[in-house]
Amino acid sequence: MANDGPVEHGFPHLETVRAAITALYRRLSYDTVQTFSASVAPADVAFCDTDDLYLGAQRVARELVRHYRLPDARLIVSFRGMTHAAHVELAAGPEYFVELNDRFRTHRRDIGAALAHEVTHVYLHRLGLSFPGTRDNEILTDTVTTYLGAGWLLLDAFRQDAASSQKLGYLTPEEFGYVLAKRALLFGEDPSVWFTSPQAYTAYVAGRGQARRDGEQPPLTAAGRAGRRRYARDRRDAQDRTPYAFTPAGSGPLRVSFPCPTCHQRIRVPVRGRVRARCGLCRTVLECDT
Repeated sequence: MANDGPVEHGFPHLETVRAAITALYRRLSYDTVQTFSASVAPADVAFCDTDDLYLGAQRVARELVRHYRLPDARLIVSFRGMTHAAHVELAAGPEYFVELNDRFRTHRRDIGAALAHEVTHVYLHRLGLSFPGTRDNEILTDTVTTYLGAGWLLLDAFRQDAASSQKLGYLTPEEFGYVLAKRALLFGEDPSVWFTSPQAYTAYVAGRGQARRDGEQPPLTAAGRAGRRRYARDRRDAQDRTPYAFTPAGSGPLRVSFPCPTCHQRIRVPVRGRVRARCGLCRTVLECDT
């Protein structure tokens, strides 16, 4: 938790974020991801200063448990002084003990954001889905929280002015915006209407730009003129390039592989002009000019 300290910006964790989206689809399947088409509603996790601290935290925790369809999971929420925003003990269940930073005693509107990350930890623990290393595993958790409809709370908790700052999670604000935009493109929603933080909206716009560029890379037909010219040159040379790569010459008909702009699993198609490809993982239909 960045508390009145420097906030990292940009997209330094983008490859891990993309790998997390791919891993999520592989573990859940397209059909299960589609069941999360409704994001957590602001009214369901609203918390005002007149609410009882502990009863209110338990209520918000129950709403997030319901969102993840964990009916037998019970979160016991407490508060203590710590460096991080929150911590959950990942035991066998069904009870999970969550500790929140004492800061949230007076910053109650962000309790939902802190709990969203911790409930996702429980969800991933039960799925058996994790990345090696604390850093990558936390990035996975932030990405899944956001992609499955609760992470807009984490981005909205980002606030910064001349005197103070607050940011929750391991992703940068722009990376949260990127994953939110990926989700918005998938489900046709506009999460920006829920933001109370102007800094959150700015980060979302930046992330949305990056997410849209994913769908404008060759050999997709939405690629711009410069990308098409570069692709044509690389196709003539049959050289490997990022994000697309050609099979080496002499190994049969020339093929090109590229990441799906939705789930980032690599797709291989023959080089034969305009083709329509369907991702086998997330079922996105892609118009390509190979």
